[in-house]
Amino acid sequence: MTASDVEDTPLLAVQEHEKVYERFSTAQKRIIVGLVGWSAILPLFAAGTFIPSIPQIAKDLDADPQTISWAVSLGVLATAIGSLTFATYSAYYGRRAAYLAGSPLLFIGSVGVAMSRHVPEMLVWKCIQAAGTSGGASVGAAVIGDIYKLTERGTAMGIFFGASLLGPALSPAFGGLGAHYFSWRWTQYGLAVAGLFSFVLLTSLLPETSHPGTRGNEKYWQSLPEDSASRGKFKWVWLNPFACFKLLCSPPVLFVTLCATSFLLTDYALLIPISYTLGERYNLTNEFFVGACYLPLGLGNIIGAPLSGYLSDRAVIRAIKEHGPTNWLPEERLKGSILGAILPVPLSVLFSGLITKYIGGPLGLVLNLLCFFMNGIGVDMCLAPLSAYTVDILHDRSAEVLAAGMGIRAMLLAAYVPSVFPSLEHFGIVGTYGIAAGVAWFGCALLILTIRYGKELRGWVDMGYTTPSSA
Repeated sequence: MTASDVEDTPLLAVQEHEKVYERFSTAQKRIIVGLVGWSAILPLFAAGTFIPSIPQIAKDLDADPQTISWAVSLGVLATAIGSLTFATYSAYYGRRAAYLAGSPLLFIGSVGVAMSRHVPEMLVWKCIQAAGTSGGASVGAAVIGDIYKLTERGTAMGIFFGASLLGPALSPAFGGLGAHYFSWRWTQYGLAVAGLFSFVLLTSLLPETSHPGTRGNEKYWQSLPEDSASRGKFKWVWLNPFACFKLLCSPPVLFVTLCATSFLLTDYALLIPISYTLGERYNLTNEFFVGACYLPLGLGNIIGAPLSGYLSDRAVIRAIKEHGPTNWLPEERLKGSILGAILPVPLSVLFSGLITKYIGGPLGLVLNLLCFFMNGIGVDMCLAPLSAYTVDILHDRSAEVLAAGMGIRAMLLAAYVPSVFPSLEHFGIVGTYGIAAGVAWFGCALLILTIRYGKELRGWVDMGYTTPSSA
């Protein structure tokens, strides 16, 4: 073997591996991204339509707003557990099966919420509704990893997150409109129709995207004798959805999970109490106008996600050109997140608190909406590269590592949500938002550590990381 042959071997291995991403045409990939993006809209839409309706729901069910806000917290928790479950089973039975199992739960849960007469009843149905939407983000991002190669994955992931974030951009306005001019219950019936529509679309158009031979049931069939009658037949297997939390023993996975949590916490700090911060400060008594205040943040999400995904792909391409296809470091993808993490994310929430306290009238409201817009851009400049990075380093377990990260993130945020209103009462809006900004800067520090020492961190615990040539 000549020296030239040795040099060409890694490149040939990369080219051979990339053939698995050619199973679908460009048009098919776009349809798949549209389908999974639509499914990822639904969990955010379900939460977003609910929040502006909290005052009306509290009045209708004879409860206080803090009690109703528990529905948001429990919904986040149900989403966390559901995403773990759907991701685990999607690795065994396939992505398509996970989607087809979730949509009916969304339909049933939404009808249940709409018909609720008491708070406990509403909380139960809200959890079922949230569980039905929970596979959208983790399984959807894994689908993106299934069909797009390394140097296209960040852009596709950004488009996926950008499409999914139409949910928080539009849902509060829809929720406020429905609550003010009709009833919060009709909004829930609308979500039930969306769940039914989603089921029809996915059944008709979504193919199985898992790489051939990688599903758990395929491996089971391959282990059977060739003449076995059980080959190719469905068999139910009990799986532990919490087993994927073992992936958080990987320091870089844990660090980027905590980074994403700290950045998203600023979103929750701004949005959860919006009816009682911007609503009361600027005399927004119409639920539709309160919901419309979410639009700048959602617009920022839509701009930030595709932009960050594209920039992260450019960073990967530069690293491969500079270091070769087998020697580049996957942490290169994260460098595009630093600017958003240092400035827009923490400063937007900090300035919003100061503006709300000290600047009244239309000027204060406009400046707050500008802060919301910058927060949306900043958060999604970070989230898309962070998700793509975890897929890069653990590609064979992409759904599970995404679900583990989203699960622990959702649990931490679920614990944070009930503290927002007490914090506002005790520390005031400046103190509460200052704490959120400090948490975001802590996340930024973890991000910088991961970029600087990522290779060493991956060496601490062997999780069976994907090699650069097979990512």
